[in-house]
Amino acid sequence: MAKITAAEVNKLRKATGAGMMDCKNALVEAEGDFNKAIEVLRKKGQKVAAKRSDRESSEGAAVSKLNADQTVGVAIVLGCETDFVGKNENFLALANQIADIALNCDSKEALLEADFGGMTVAEKLIEQTGVIGEKLEITAFEKLEAPYVGTYVHINKIAALVGLSSRVDSAEVLAKDLSMQIASMGATTLSYKDFDPAFVAAETEARIAVIEKDNEELGRLGKTLKNVPKYISMAQLTDEVLAQAEEDAKAQLKAEGKPEQIWDKILPGKMERFISDNTTLDQEQCLLDQNFIKDEKINVAKYVASYGDVSVTGFKRATVG
Repeated sequence: MAKITAAEVNKLRKATGAGMMDCKNALVEAEGDFNKAIEVLRKKGQKVAAKRSDRESSEGAAVSKLNADQTVGVAIVLGCETDFVGKNENFLALANQIADIALNCDSKEALLEADFGGMTVAEKLIEQTGVIGEKLEITAFEKLEAPYVGTYVHINKIAALVGLSSRVDSAEVLAKDLSMQIASMGATTLSYKDFDPAFVAAETEARIAVIEKDNEELGRLGKTLKNVPKYISMAQLTDEVLAQAEEDAKAQLKAEGKPEQIWDKILPGKMERFISDNTTLDQEQCLLDQNFIKDEKINVAKYVASYGDVSVTGFKRATVG
């Protein structure tokens, strides 16, 4: 039997991340042949991966990377089975190594086929499944290119990317704030202008039905009923709708006996409230239409405008679970 030295075991451990005993046993089985020992560990990983193929990788780590000139960004999630593994230093290091490789890939499929120290990323994941004992997989892959890309990662659970149209002064601050907004509020699109009319119509009907059902229960309990909006998106608030809302507000002021000379001071607030009450879908799903998390008196679009001639070209979000 070949004599296995501590130096050889340590070399294999550094190359694979496997435990000391696993490395020693692999070298013994391979009769001291380093490359064969790596193959032994890889086969062990394949066996473990096969046994755990039906497991869910619902935990893990979300990480992001930007290229040197911050024109390209990627966000990936390396999934595992438990939060304990997801927080492990070696696991996080692996996630970051894979994210570095992902910068040069255009899809998750390309990433899995990319080189990782002489093997593919997919093979590395199988190898590490054997080392860690949990199913590992890339559960999210997002890439973004723009004249300026910024990022923010929230406790390795959510990674966000945002693209800006130009490198304005303090672009890094703007990009980080927007990335934090994306991570926190979970927008799905930039603006209400991106919505399909059929989607807005179906969503309106569904939301009104939910509120009306809630109001039945609230009425039965003698509690204050929720407002039932006619609309849920700025896409529905045509000039005619807004004009009618203003007329309704004036009629209300007249009925309340408010002097007509002060209506101009009251109407803007009423119209703002009308728009807010009837754009709930936009506030939930549209980045530019959401209230800015650092100053809820303005929306994200107004915050971006405060930086001058710059716009948001796109964004991506990758989450664990």
